[in-house]
Amino acid sequence: MTKPIKVLLFITFASAVFFLPGMLSAATVPIPQISVKLAPSSNPEEISNAIQIILLITVLALAPSFIIMTTSFTRIIIVLALLRQALGTQQMPPNQILVGIALFATIFIMMPVAQNIDKNALTPYLNHKINLTESLKKASVPLKKFMLKQTREKDIALFIKASKSKQPKDPSSLSLDIVIPAFIISELKTGFEIGFLIYLPFLIIDIVVASVLMSMGMLMLPPVMISLPFKLLLFVLADGWNLVMGSLLSSFH
Repeated sequence: MTKPIKVLLFITFASAVFFLPGMLSAATVPIPQISVKLAPSSNPEEISNAIQIILLITVLALAPSFIIMTTSFTRIIIVLALLRQALGTQQMPPNQILVGIALFATIFIMMPVAQNIDKNALTPYLNHKINLTESLKKASVPLKKFMLKQTREKDIALFIKASKSKQPKDPSSLSLDIVIPAFIISELKTGFEIGFLIYLPFLIIDIVVASVLMSMGMLMLPPVMISLPFKLLLFVLADGWNLVMGSLLSSFH
């Protein structure tokens, strides 16, 4: 028996020794019953608490969408999706890998904003120095500042005009219902611009390969089969992932 197999058997045996008695003893402990009772109530406070719980659950369900739309995630995932399409590798890298890269890059980019929110809004609220309303107002300041840096004035003017609001003297006085949609369409435009610039070199390779095959009379051979190795070779030799992620990170500063 080889040494790695002995190590695996020892780990399995040790796990069984340590966890099996606890599992068996836990099986003898009676499990409490949990019941949910729906009964009419005439107390306004109970009704108010129930409504607050329903609203809180709704907000938690929509929280991922709000977080994605108010951060750098949109631009990054668009660029990565266009890059994969330009390479012509179908589902490689898989969607899970692209979303994971975009998620961790978003965490890296948004870390200063998160630290600001934690210092000025979350920590004072947890220490009972400010109430929830003041905490939300202070938390929106750094997030709004980040979004305004990435938002075009043309997009902001569009939603100001659509909402029939007055032209603000200071962009920081804009409400989030104007800043967020303006930020989203600005991110879409920027993401497609970066994706277009990345797409061009690979498009040129496809055109050259297709022209060469046509001139050689190999009309039945798909150009993608020949161009794909050249595109992968170009991307690897140019250290493409480093260049793409570096460009994305620098685009937010």
